[in-house]
Amino acid sequence: MITYVYETIPKKTGQKVRHFEIKQGMNDPALTEHPETGEPIRRVILGGYGFLRKSIGETGPPNCGCGSGGSCG
Repeated sequence: MITYVYETIPKKTGQKVRHFEIKQGMNDPALTEHPETGEPIRRVILGGYGFLRKSIGETGPPNCGCGSGGSCG
C-alpha cells in the first residue's frame, strides 16, 4: 500500500482546499470523491527525489542526460 496525497476541489470561489492522505494500492484508480464526505477530490502529484552519481573512472560532472558530457547549463 502506498500513501497518496489528495486535495478537495473547491465548489465555490474562496473556499479553502484541504489536503489529506489515503493509502491505496499502486494499481487502484485515483479517487474522485472523498470516501467519508463525498466531496470531489483529486490526487496531488508530488515531485520525487533522485540522485546522480559518477560512473567508475569518470572524471567530469555526473551525466544527467540533458546534454553532452553532463552540461546542464
